[in-house]
Amino acid sequence: MNAERVPNESYWLQTAPPGDPAPPPDGDLEVDVAVVGGGIAGLSTAWELARQGREVAVLEAGRLAASVTGHTTAKLTALHTLVYDRLRRTRGPEAARLYAHSQSEAIRRAEECARELGVDCEWEEAAAHTYAENPRRVGELRAEAEAAREAGLDAEFVTETDLPFPVAGAVRVNGQAQFHPRKYLLALAEDLRRHGGTVYENTRVTGLTEGEPCVLTTEAGVRVRASKVVVATHYPVFDRALLFARLSSRRELVVAGPIPEEHAPRHMYITPERSTRSVRTAPLGEGRRLLIVTGEHFTPGTADAEERFERLAAWAQRHFPQVTLTHRWATQDNDSTDTVPLVGPLHVGSRHTYVATGFGGWGMSGGIMAGRLLADLVGGREVAWSALYDPRRLGPVVREGGRFLTHQAQVARHFVGDRIAPLAGSGPSPDDIAPGDGAVVRVGAGLCAVHRDEEGRLHALSARCTHLGCIVSFNRAEQAWECPCHGSRFAPDGAVVQGPAVRPLPRRDL
Repeated sequence: MNAERVPNESYWLQTAPPGDPAPPPDGDLEVDVAVVGGGIAGLSTAWELARQGREVAVLEAGRLAASVTGHTTAKLTALHTLVYDRLRRTRGPEAARLYAHSQSEAIRRAEECARELGVDCEWEEAAAHTYAENPRRVGELRAEAEAAREAGLDAEFVTETDLPFPVAGAVRVNGQAQFHPRKYLLALAEDLRRHGGTVYENTRVTGLTEGEPCVLTTEAGVRVRASKVVVATHYPVFDRALLFARLSSRRELVVAGPIPEEHAPRHMYITPERSTRSVRTAPLGEGRRLLIVTGEHFTPGTADAEERFERLAAWAQRHFPQVTLTHRWATQDNDSTDTVPLVGPLHVGSRHTYVATGFGGWGMSGGIMAGRLLADLVGGREVAWSALYDPRRLGPVVREGGRFLTHQAQVARHFVGDRIAPLAGSGPSPDDIAPGDGAVVRVGAGLCAVHRDEEGRLHALSARCTHLGCIVSFNRAEQAWECPCHGSRFAPDGAVVQGPAVRPLPRRDL
């Protein structure tokens, strides 16, 4: 099947009740805690705080659980590819134990919430696997199984799975889970309201003044005063902590479709091989399950997403010939330079501001963990793993200096090189742009991001990302301008789709 013919639509967004949008605030507000971001980290934090009796407001730039969280593969697992052996070597066995305990507790917390709220979020228990087909990687897998077991997980090395192809080996952890993330989070948001919390959608926050109280400013000019502020926007929209220097963004593609139940794996799988391949299924009924295959990761704005969708679809159909692909979408993840998420005070001088970011593709367990941790920190309670996730940590950054420097070199290369190429006279002209496509072109002494819509009309924008000024690139498959430096994304008309940018790309005249 040609992957281009499969519509770009997240299954989670299509199958969850849309509900009526919560309107933006119609005037200035004052609350105890303001949570910026309505994904799994933000909603989990707000829900935990409301349950503690705090007056909480959630400020979401779009719709709840519809951005990164709405495009996940929705695995709830403490097995995060090959994290435990690395943690054991770089930060010691105790760090690995705390990581395993905090992530496992998050899974149990989600299960408790789903049961208590009575939400039908398609909760299923399943085993998680990190596998490899290449026999040369068996040593890595054995070391990971040993480290995960030492950290407290029910982990073992196996050579048999229910995948329809042989593997050289796999790490298996029992007692993990998978679910429908948006159904779960919409129920969480409804319970948040019942406990006095408030949710505002289509409310983009553009400014933060720290103090007593802190003051948030929205795109519409509304001011929100809060004793405490939590920034849970996936990639932080405020750079005062310089966290953007410790995060790298990557997009990952997803293809999905029904498969007969007898041919569907019942457990969860991921391999670091072949630019990642992740496999799980979800219930559909009538003897079918939804096969979900993820992979082909790349830095935003640096790859032909259409070609990669085709590659992923071909892999899925080769290994699961019974599948009929009906959906495709993409998600975006932020990796910290030392592998561990950044959850805690926003910066060294923070007394009232907190952040949750850098989940590295494991935002389901990580976001729920962050909600519990931040609720405790806001309440003045220390948690055993606070130091493990503390964004102010310096030791692990020093030890992971190679990854830090590599990331900065890549950003610098884009910042300089992407400006030079179109000005060298070899770039496209507006006449070269096909309908539905876009390109950065030289106009006079500057650069414009030019898109031609399906009716043939040209739309020109500034090509400089409004975050830190890197040059954007067009993703034809997803119809978006993307920044390769820090992952900001913009619609063809310049509107912000994804941060850290908070301002649209300005319009330009051709």
